[in-house]
This record gives sequence, C-alpha cells and structure tokens, in this order.
Amino acid sequence: MTSSSAPSCAGDEIEAESFRILAERVDLSGFGPLSRAVVARIVHASADLDYATTVVAGEAAVAAGVAAMRSGAPVITDVEMVARGIRGPEVSCHLGDVVGDGPDAQTLTRSAAGMREAAALHPEGAIVVVGCAPTALTEVLRLVAGDGFAPALVVGLPVGFVGAAESKAALRASGLPAVSNVGEKGGSAVAAAAVNAMWRLAQA
Repeated sequence: MTSSSAPSCAGDEIEAESFRILAERVDLSGFGPLSRAVVARIVHASADLDYATTVVAGEAAVAAGVAAMRSGAPVITDVEMVARGIRGPEVSCHLGDVVGDGPDAQTLTRSAAGMREAAALHPEGAIVVVGCAPTALTEVLRLVAGDGFAPALVVGLPVGFVGAAESKAALRASGLPAVSNVGEKGGSAVAAAAVNAMWRLAQA
C-alpha cells in the first residue's frame, strides 16, 4: 500500500524545483546567457556550488560548441561513462579500440590512446569531451599542437589529484575554445552535463 504522505513529483517537476533552489543559493549573473546555462547544468548535476565560481566557460566557446552541434559535429569522449551520460547528439568513445599491447602501450594510458584514435577518425570540427582522465586531455593538447588536430570545442573536466588541475590549466592556456574548471574537481557527470546543456541550447 502506498503512503498518502509520499511525494509524487514528476521528473520535470523535480528538475524545476532543483533549479529553483539552485537560483536561490548561487548567483550566476556574472556569466553570459549561454555559459550561464552550461554552469547551471553542471551545478545541478553535481549539487556542488563551487562550480559556480570555478567553471571557466566563455560565451564564444559555448557558442562554438552550440554551432558545432547544430552542424552535426561528432562528439567524442574519453570514457564510456561520459558517453552514457550525454543525451541527444551522437557520441563515440574509442577507448575500446585500443589494443592493450599496441604500439602506444608503453607511452600512453589507454584513455590517451583512445583520444589518439578518435583524433585520427575526426581530425577537424569535433567536440571533445574529457570527464575522467587528465592524460586524455593532455594527449588532446599534444595532438592539437603537433598533429594538426582541430576540435571545434574541448570540454575538459577531468577529475583527480594527479594531473587534473594542471591539464585543465594547460587547456585554458592553449587558446582553444574550451569549457573547463579550476582545480581537481570534475568527472563524468559534470562533463556530460556541460554537453547536455549545449545540446539544449542547440535545439532552441
């Protein structure tokens, strides 16, 4: 028997209430309308208000991502968990294409080698999403600098105590259109949330 006191909110009502609470607790007015939508989704997905002050997402970068989505750009991720959290665009992860004893096994992590595979398949105009491995983001930057890889946008939100903050700082210094954050926080859920926010903007 179902208790009459149990809440009965539909999913969209829960989301609306969540965003109402978010708006009460954090001021996102310093962001432009596009980047504000991205930051709000990240905060909503993580329930972590720190992202309101640590996310770096310029209007031009988010606009580049939205335009790329509208043109059907491929979305490539470092790990499957990020890919599974993205709703809307076609997404691919090439981690599974990496052979354990392949030529890169001694010099690259599997996630970095997966990004190398992805860059070879999509050398120009892709949206690159790194939500787990700092080494994958570092490899993306190396491919851009040395191999002519030219993504439309890099969502760089890896997590961890080793290399995450540094790889994101390097992304911001690269001049690439990017969404990132300052510090060690990050992860698959926030990276997927950033992409989902841009997908919603692209459908508007």
